Amino acid sequence: MNSFYCLKMASHIVGYPRMGPKRELKFALESFWDGKSSAEDLEKVATDLRASIWKQMADAGIKYIPSNTFSYYDQVLDTTAMLGAVPDRYSWTGGEINLSTYFSMARGNATVPAMEMTKWFDTNYHFIVPELAPSTKFSYSSHKAINEYKEAKALGVDTVPVLVGPVSYLLLSKAAKGVEKSFSPLSLLSSILPVYKEVIAELKAAGASWIQFDEPTLVKDLESHQLSAFSAAYAELESALSGLNVLVETYFADVPADSYKTLTSLSSVTAYGFDLERGTKTLELVKSGFPAGKYLFAGVVDGRNIWADDLAASLATLQSLEAVVGKDKLVVSTSCSLMHTAVDLVNETKLDDEIKSWLAFAAQKVVEVNALAKALAGQKDEAYFAANAAALASRRSSPRVTNEEVQKAATALKGSDHRRATTVSARLDAQQKKLNLPVLPTTTIGSFPQTVELRRVRREYKAKKISEEEYTN
Repeated sequence: MNSFYCLKMASHIVGYPRMGPKRELKFALESFWDGKSSAEDLEKVATDLRASIWKQMADAGIKYIPSNTFSYYDQVLDTTAMLGAVPDRYSWTGGEINLSTYFSMARGNATVPAMEMTKWFDTNYHFIVPELAPSTKFSYSSHKAINEYKEAKALGVDTVPVLVGPVSYLLLSKAAKGVEKSFSPLSLLSSILPVYKEVIAELKAAGASWIQFDEPTLVKDLESHQLSAFSAAYAELESALSGLNVLVETYFADVPADSYKTLTSLSSVTAYGFDLERGTKTLELVKSGFPAGKYLFAGVVDGRNIWADDLAASLATLQSLEAVVGKDKLVVSTSCSLMHTAVDLVNETKLDDEIKSWLAFAAQKVVEVNALAKALAGQKDEAYFAANAAALASRRSSPRVTNEEVQKAATALKGSDHRRATTVSARLDAQQKKLNLPVLPTTTIGSFPQTVELRRVRREYKAKKISEEEYTN
């Protein structure tokens, strides 16, 4: 029987790494940007990567598989393209946004600068900040979500299309240059919702039964008018969403009590996704009150680290939620998208077996999620759980992690050990004599670009063709 059609347990993945197990997308993008390959070549690499990701999740038994989480740059820029919110300086004239316009917004071109880039919450991932104004016109200009849903369906994989939610999109936006300081991008909510309705209608017509809206700004401390925007947005979308199961996904932190109350009051929403790895207070909110008949997508497998999950602890958390949510309404999930971790341990051929047993990259976390879902359904893989427990115990007791000499030295510390033997002024004098720093020392915030020559020398040193002295000089 085709593994795409095997019995699926209640399991879900928020998102998956895009780069590929051997950084295939990175190399394809660089080749395209350098003019060494065509758009068709780039799209072929992307298509193959998406297919392999969907197949991997389906083969692992994941029930709720995401689509439209792949991106050439980032999901917020993809949403900007979907909405046709292209700043005037890129001279876009309408129609489906092509790669030239898309990458110009992300990277700039010979005549115009790129849009601002900023951190995606507290991760090392970045996104392109939308530039909006009262005059911004929105139109359905990128059919990426529907195209990728159909792409997966043609492979026999029914997916959950993922969109950046309308309120989070606006809260993550900034006012375009020259716009009055009093302007709030959130005031454009009624202008972007018609585009969301078009996207939803296409997904429904194509056969989607679930849709996921990522609304991570719900973990921030929002003001009352911002919370009201969530209520207004999903009330406005309610008729368009009729007939669909709707998941609103949050991640990276606790959802504050007021936000939790607002979110769980949305009548058009079927399911709520929470980061229960970082969201310990959210866990208590769920236990103290969860809307009857709704689904909880419980993010118990950490999407931001490279360590194997404590399966026994996660299973205990899930079992404690069954009585609150209902056994048939509890779905095992990741705490956030797995794009924040490495791709697959199978490529780590130089790691020894002990360290490898402690780790779980994205591919392994998918397996962990499904193992927890099976255990919750009464089909616990005892051998898998036992191996996990042994690996955790090994890591805790290993001298590679816990150095007894360091522990003894730390225990022996006295109060005086926490104070310097010299004064600040004496240290400053010594440092100045040694370093001779100017009044305002400056440095780089990252490494300089690597030249072809530097790469060649490094390659020769690794191959032992030149000595360390030749390499460093």
